[in-house]
Amino acid sequence: MTVAATYRKACGVLLILLLCGCISFTRAQEPAQSSPAQYKVKREFNVRVPMRDGTMLSADIYRPDADGKFPVVLSRSPYNKNSKSTLNRGISFAEQGYVYITQDCRGRYDSEGHFVPLVSEGHDGYDTIEWAASQSWSSGKVGTIGGSYGAWDQWLAAVETPAHLSTMISSVSPPDPFLNIPYQNGAFMLGMVDWMILVDGHTNQDVESIDLPEVYRHLPLIDVDEVAGRHSEWFREWAEHNTYDDYWKKLSYQDKYSRVNVPVLHITGWYDDDQLGGPTNFTGMIAQAGSPEARANQRLLIGAWPHAFNTTQKLGDIDFGPQAIIDMNAVYFRWFDCYLKAKDCEKLQSEAPVRIFVMGENRWRDEHEWPLTRAHVTSYYLHSQGKANTLTGDGTLSADKPAGEPSDHYTYDPHDPTPFLYAPGSFQLGMAEDQRPIEWRPDILVFTSAALDSSVEVTGPIRMKLFAASSAPDTDWVARLIDVHPDGYAQRIQDGIIRARFRESYEQPSPLTPGKVYEYTIDMWNTSNLFLKGHKIRVDIASAGFPKFDRNLNTGKSNEATNEMQAAQQTVLHDSAHASRILLPVVPRP
Repeated sequence: MTVAATYRKACGVLLILLLCGCISFTRAQEPAQSSPAQYKVKREFNVRVPMRDGTMLSADIYRPDADGKFPVVLSRSPYNKNSKSTLNRGISFAEQGYVYITQDCRGRYDSEGHFVPLVSEGHDGYDTIEWAASQSWSSGKVGTIGGSYGAWDQWLAAVETPAHLSTMISSVSPPDPFLNIPYQNGAFMLGMVDWMILVDGHTNQDVESIDLPEVYRHLPLIDVDEVAGRHSEWFREWAEHNTYDDYWKKLSYQDKYSRVNVPVLHITGWYDDDQLGGPTNFTGMIAQAGSPEARANQRLLIGAWPHAFNTTQKLGDIDFGPQAIIDMNAVYFRWFDCYLKAKDCEKLQSEAPVRIFVMGENRWRDEHEWPLTRAHVTSYYLHSQGKANTLTGDGTLSADKPAGEPSDHYTYDPHDPTPFLYAPGSFQLGMAEDQRPIEWRPDILVFTSAALDSSVEVTGPIRMKLFAASSAPDTDWVARLIDVHPDGYAQRIQDGIIRARFRESYEQPSPLTPGKVYEYTIDMWNTSNLFLKGHKIRVDIASAGFPKFDRNLNTGKSNEATNEMQAAQQTVLHDSAHASRILLPVVPRP
């Protein structure tokens, strides 16, 4: 079976688990049993909670079976509040003196209404928080918790400024639309097709029976729902609104940090496909939160984790060691004990605000800011004699500025798009897989450094400055950072994409002049990786990452509403006037 066929066969269910957050709470994150129960538990199922428009949302409530008032921990989700893992988590919280409420989002499972992603989460979250605070068993303090979509809807509620919201634990939160999902820098995330199928009903729908590779390749994208046997108005709206217009701005929250006045624990992983949200929210809240107290009490935790954070120490063939997994439930209780019970706050608030796992070195480290002020942004330049195509090409990477060098060329054909490789069965789209199986393709340029004389730590945001031209009026540029091990294993560290028409603005796209050279900035998000002595640093350049991203059809027309496509002749420059380079935040080592 070819590489392309292999990844297409396996990607369907894995994408669902990645993007919908269905595995955000798995065995490794079940509540710890080490703390003795303080209370017996009273359970109330399918409690009807009224929204401002009269819609009734369904909640399950776990609370101490005792007199008195207790703080509330609220989790809202479209993925079924009445699961075994939720039951165990609710009991654990209630035993420790919390009221734990889990609620089905509007139009999902036991809740009334019609589910349209994100649209109602702000008001519904606000109304539920205030309802919980007003109950006879409530202390009036409400904290929220959740991952993926459950983090997104926390933020949408928080910017509505509910009076009784006291704190949040936001895990693997997507950023604003158009920065990640459903569009990442203009390119549509095809995993949202899987997600559309999954949530097309009150209960989760079957996806395994769908021929997802066929669905992914269908054009035009806008009617791919019907190819999958569905009819989703909101999915079609997503495909129609393919610029950052008012439709998306209404669903954004990252321009409203000043409305949020609570401490937040931000959790993500270096291999989380929504990773951009956590660090961006952390720095944004420190700078813009609505009160000094809130700005001072932001915390960031980043592990060597996929979207299903803190569930595995091994990604692809890379084992990060037993320290990679932590007692996350202890983290949760410490946080809520402080901000909902005013218990043991002094120690928590005196600790470093950032804790990161340094891959390669495979250890945790505390930091006092993000990004690290001691990191030096270092340019590693692309070099070749015009034949950087494939793993056997002449592309190199070094800190030396280019002089007179010929350009590199390749053909990007959307009929046979460059694959995005991942490990089948990994439950994650994009981890630490060996990239060599696809680096033999002539539509990938490969630039590799010499073996390192000493270890190089890269910790912080990564950017690619690419000078390139295309024969097409629109195209994509994809950059990938790779750690090459002495045995040749090419470990994916991070990647990024830019749809060329959005190089200047997500609101006002502009076509390319064919053949004209443009400078592109490709946001490759963040990492912390120690490139060990004897390893090599590699950068791959391509024009697709399919099926992580939809194909750019290279016509300049809508990639979502048309099916016409054409091949593009791509040119990547790296000379003294066009110094293509990757910008790496290098941290000095002792």
